[in-house]
Amino acid sequence: MPDPWRIEERVAPPADLTGSWPSVERDPTARAVARCRPTGTAVVVGSTQRHDPVAGGPVGVEVVRRRSGGGAVLVAPHDPVWIDVWVPVEDLLWTADVTDAFLWLGRTWGEALGRLGLTGVDVQGAAPGACTRWSGLVCFGGVGAGEVTVDGRKVVGLAQRRTRHGAWFHGACVVRWDPTVLLAALGLSGDEREAAARGLAGAVAGVADIGVAQGIDVPADADGVAGAFYEALTGR
Repeated sequence: MPDPWRIEERVAPPADLTGSWPSVERDPTARAVARCRPTGTAVVVGSTQRHDPVAGGPVGVEVVRRRSGGGAVLVAPHDPVWIDVWVPVEDLLWTADVTDAFLWLGRTWGEALGRLGLTGVDVQGAAPGACTRWSGLVCFGGVGAGEVTVDGRKVVGLAQRRTRHGAWFHGACVVRWDPTVLLAALGLSGDEREAAARGLAGAVAGVADIGVAQGIDVPADADGVAGAFYEALTGR
C-alpha cells in the first residue's frame, strides 16, 4: 500500500509559500501535499528567468523569485489553484530523472480535470510540448513535461525543486485566464503586451473557460478543483 499523505492548508504571503515548507523541513521523510492560499497577489518569477520587473507595476502586486525553474506565474488568493507536493527520496513515487519525475503528478492533475467533467485532457510526456514566443517569460506560454492541456490549451503548470531529501513540486491550475495583471508587471511595452495577450489567448485557458467552451456544467471554483485533485491523489 502507498504511504498516506500528510495534508496541509498553508495560508501565508506568497514569498513565504515559495521560500520554505516548515513541516517538510522538520520531517522530510514523509509525503506531503499542501493547498497554498497566498494572502496577497504576486508575480512569481522562476529561478533561472532573466527578468527585471518594472518598479512601476500594478499597485499591490509584489514580485517574488522562487527556487524552481520556469517562467512567471501570477498568484492570488483564489486563482490559480496552487497545490504543492513533496515526495521524499525513498518514496515509491520518487524518480531520479528530473523530467520523468513530473509525469505521475501530471497524470494526477489530468485525472482531476476528468473528474470535473472536462474532455480533451492531455498530459505532456517527457518530450517538449508546444511553445509560444512568450514561453521563456510566462510559465503558461509553453508546455513542459507533465503539464496538462485541454483541447490544446494549457490549464495546469508545474515546477520542481530538489534537495538531497526529495522533490518539491509546485502545481498551478488556472480557473479563469486573464493575463492583464501579469503582463503589466513584466515590463513589456504596450505593443508587446497586446501581442502577448493575443498569443496567450489561444495557448492558455482556465477550468471555467473550458467548461463554457465545452458547454458543460463544471464546478469551476478553487475548492472544486482542489477537491478533485485530492480525490485523484488518493491511492498514489
